[in-house]
Order: sequence, then structure tokens, then C-alpha cells
Amino acid sequence: MTWTATELHRSACLAGESNGELIAGDRRVVKPVPSLGPAENVKQNRAQLCESDLANPLLGPSFHPGGLKLTKRLGTLLHLTSRSRVLDVASGKGTRSIFLAKHFRCQVVGLDYSSQNVTHATELAGANGLSSRVRFNCGDGERLPFPNASFDAVICEGAFCACPNKSHTAREIARVLWTGGRIGLSDFTRREMLPQKLDCLFPLITCLADAQPIASYVEYLRSANFDVEKVEFHDAALTKLVRQIRIKLSRAKNLAAQKKPALTDVDFTSIKQMAAKVLTAVQQGQLGYIILVAFKPSFRYKGLRRL
Repeated sequence: MTWTATELHRSACLAGESNGELIAGDRRVVKPVPSLGPAENVKQNRAQLCESDLANPLLGPSFHPGGLKLTKRLGTLLHLTSRSRVLDVASGKGTRSIFLAKHFRCQVVGLDYSSQNVTHATELAGANGLSSRVRFNCGDGERLPFPNASFDAVICEGAFCACPNKSHTAREIARVLWTGGRIGLSDFTRREMLPQKLDCLFPLITCLADAQPIASYVEYLRSANFDVEKVEFHDAALTKLVRQIRIKLSRAKNLAAQKKPALTDVDFTSIKQMAAKVLTAVQQGQLGYIILVAFKPSFRYKGLRRL
């Protein structure tokens, strides 16, 4: 199905079609929306969130909507096999990378901004007997420390929106992929224009600070010469995660009561209020969550693909 201009507008503005899908084939240029928050701090803030004692109780081990179920879906769309070499950008504490290696029997290299996360993930891989197939590096998704054409697939969940220079990040991913390789993103989306109360709230929420309309994500990848194959809506996964966060706040309060240093100054009332606002925004179609898969074609001439 061709992605028409009307569908691009609909996909960017109406996130309420949970778990639906679109196949992108059109090549219209859509101007990316400017960042809402202080972009230079987004990556560091996200890394600190993943390191914190608050992350596991509130977000679970995967740190993104849909958890490993959505990771499995993305791995399937990337056609991962035992011969695949996969780069996991923003790999966190290693849960996703280890799952991919176990389920698809592929080789995985995890990259994370936090040295603390890399240490934890390396220990976890060893505990699972996967040190020969899974390894972790500390690094920046905007400056990938790998040679050209190093990977068959790149996966990035809930983190592409945290890259200040998304166009450059997309080009870096294209550089390290083999010709014919695929990139799989799952990430937060938003309408082009948000109510002022939400616009002001975004810089306070690390995971959403620079979320983009779907059309902007598509254009970032197209500008790096990717062909977008598929976009799926998974707003229901975001709704579920936000509801779980509200429930799990009580667990975090218990940790604070145990004098956990990272939690003693946390304002749980404000977090609960923010979660309620995010949930309302998702239900009203202002925020969403998607899977997006694109591949690096083997031939281009004046923007056309050889058939």
C-alpha cells in the first residue's frame, strides 16, 4: 500500500490506531519538527535514567513500551537469523541484546552511552553463557565506533528520539550497515503541534523530550538513503507502560523509604501527575509509539531504486 500525503498527515496526527500498520513507499519530503527540549542533555539524561534505581521498578528490564514482546516483533521484521550480526544502539543494561542472541541465535554488539550500563550488561551476558556471541561497548550513537559495513541489522528502541542530531545518526547507522541491511526502530511519536501544557511538560520527561511526528522519522531515514518498508502503530504498548508506571510508583516509594540515595529526593507526586498527563495525551492521539523498519538498498540512481 502506498503511503499517501493524507496518510502521512494521519500517521503524524492520529496515534489512536493502536497496533495498525502502514507500508511506506512514497518519497515526499517532510520537514522534521524542531526539538522541544535541550537536545545536548537528552542522551545523558536518558543514560542516567537507565542507571538509576528508579528505572527497573517503573519501566521494567527493557526500558521501553512493549518490552521484549515488541523486541521480538522487531527482530522478526529485521529477518534476523543465526548468521546475523546485529548492533543494538542504546543497549542499556543488556536485556534486549541478550534476548535477541538467545531467541534468534545471532551475534549482538550492544552500544550504550553509560559505562555503568556496559559493565552491568557484560556481566549479565557472562552469567547467561553468551560472552562469545554478545559483547558491549561504551559509545555514542551519533559517532558509532565501528568500521563501514560491519552489521547486517541495527536495532534501536526508545532511543533514536534522544539523539540530538538525528539526521547524522541515521547516516552513521547507514554507514555501519551492509548493503541490503536493515534498521529497526521503535520510538515515541507526537503530533506536530501539542497543547501548551504538554509542550512545557516534555523537557521534564527524558524518554519523550525529543519525540517526533512519524513523518519526521521517515524523512530522517530517507535522507540517509534508506528505503522505509513498514511502520506499525503500537500505542497500546505505551498506554500499558504508563498505566504500569502509575501502579509501580508505590514500589518506588518503598525503595525511597529504604533510604536509596537516588530516590530520597524524588517527587513522587509530580511523577504521578506527569504520568496521568501522558496517559491522557496517548488516549487523545497526541502521543504514540511506533515500529519502523527500513533497508539500505544496493543501487540508487537519481533517487530511484533498481527493480
